[in-house]
Amino acid sequence: MKRKSAAAGEKIFVFKVSLFGDSSVFRELALLETQTLYNFAEALIESFDFDFDHCFGFFNNVSNWYHAERQYELFKDVGEKCNPATKGVKKTKLQEAFFEDKKLLFLFDYGDEWKFIVELIREEKSSAASNKKYPLLLQKIGSSPEQYPDEEEDEGNSIVN
Repeated sequence: MKRKSAAAGEKIFVFKVSLFGDSSVFRELALLETQTLYNFAEALIESFDFDFDHCFGFFNNVSNWYHAERQYELFKDVGEKCNPATKGVKKTKLQEAFFEDKKLLFLFDYGDEWKFIVELIREEKSSAASNKKYPLLLQKIGSSPEQYPDEEEDEGNSIVN
C-alpha cells in the first residue's frame, strides 16, 4: 500500500470503521483528505486482515445500499455497467465523498457482502513537524472475522434428517 506524508495544514480525516451489526469490532484509521476512496478501501481491508481481492463500493444509505443516492464503486473504474449517477473510487477524494455525508456503508465482496459502517469522527490539521505517513491505523479493537470461513467445518455441523 502506498503511504503519503501530509503537507503542512492539510486536513487529516479520522474514521471509525465497524462491522455492520457488531459495533464492538472496529478500527480507527487516519487518512489525508486528498487520498482516494480506493486508498481508504485498501487500508480498511488491510486493517481487518482481509485480502484485497474483490470489488467494493461506498454508499450513503447504510441500511439499504441498493437505494443509495450517492454511490462510489470500483465497478465504475473498471468499465462495468453501473447506475449513471455512480462515481468511481480511484479518483474520488475523501474530501469529496465525505463533504455531505459523514457516515457511509462500505460493501466489500458483492458475493459474500462484507458490510462496514464508515464514520468520519473528526478532522485534524497536519503539522509541518509530523513525519507520519498515511493511511495510518490508529486503533484496532476486537478480533478480525475470518474472511473465508472453513466451509467444511460448517457442513460438518449440519443436522441431517
